[in-house]
Amino acid sequence: MISCSSALLTEQMAAARRMIDAALDRYSSLSDDCPDQLREAIRHSLLAPCKRLRPTLVLFAAEACGATWEVALPAACAVEMVHTYSLIHDDLPAMDNDDLRRGRPTCHKAFGEATAILAGDALLALAFEVIARDTHPSTSAAKACAALAEAAGATALVGGQADDLSPEHSAGDIATLENIHRRKTGAMFLVSLRLGGYAAGADDVQQATLERFGRKIGLAFQIADDLLDVEGSEEALGKRVGKDSQHGKLTFPGLLGVEESRRRAGRLIDEACQALTPLGEKHAGLEVLARYIVERNQ
Repeated sequence: MISCSSALLTEQMAAARRMIDAALDRYSSLSDDCPDQLREAIRHSLLAPCKRLRPTLVLFAAEACGATWEVALPAACAVEMVHTYSLIHDDLPAMDNDDLRRGRPTCHKAFGEATAILAGDALLALAFEVIARDTHPSTSAAKACAALAEAAGATALVGGQADDLSPEHSAGDIATLENIHRRKTGAMFLVSLRLGGYAAGADDVQQATLERFGRKIGLAFQIADDLLDVEGSEEALGKRVGKDSQHGKLTFPGLLGVEESRRRAGRLIDEACQALTPLGEKHAGLEVLARYIVERNQ
């Protein structure tokens, strides 16, 4: 349980979120060459209140490898930009057709479909601009750009989303479901850990440890998200609930049941936290954040 570390969790996550939010605000304060409506659409989605789990993982991973949060902040912001771009596009009528995200109207509901598509495109480009320009040394920037591009591409995030939308996968088994979410959801969790390690100059052992941890928590997060879609409230989550079953999508509760899904998520988090041992005492933030992933109610 989180209880013994709840104060640490609250303090660290709040501090990380403040740092990330301030940096995202700066990065999205674009010049006059950006049309006003496009800038407003970008900021509407990017700066909406949320937990910032993925960028916080970047910061905590860098800290676990002996670096400061500031070193990893550009990479953290880039991850959030890619994540937000994916949400904007996923919410479009041609995809998941949602009208509420992070407690706000989805980007296309607020600004129209064309502007929403362009806002997502702009965020994807801005993510790589930020990493390439502000991550040092240049060798770390190059590795981070390559890793983030792979995680966001056709064999990972985009490919997972394509399979999630495909009718032929609606009757799949647990292996099919895990394969979809290893890419659609898990890839962005994994790359968040990788980028934190690259920013910190992690050695091979540290990097491998972060990656083992990342693979476990990415899947655990998706199971917890599926459970919240069944048991959560729209007010707490800031998005519609029950939509996965309405759309006939594969989900962990649908295949395994609620209780077995909860047990599986718990086992994954236990295994993830055990994998952190080689990092020593500095991994505490990652462990607490991992526990939060399966015990959260939003």
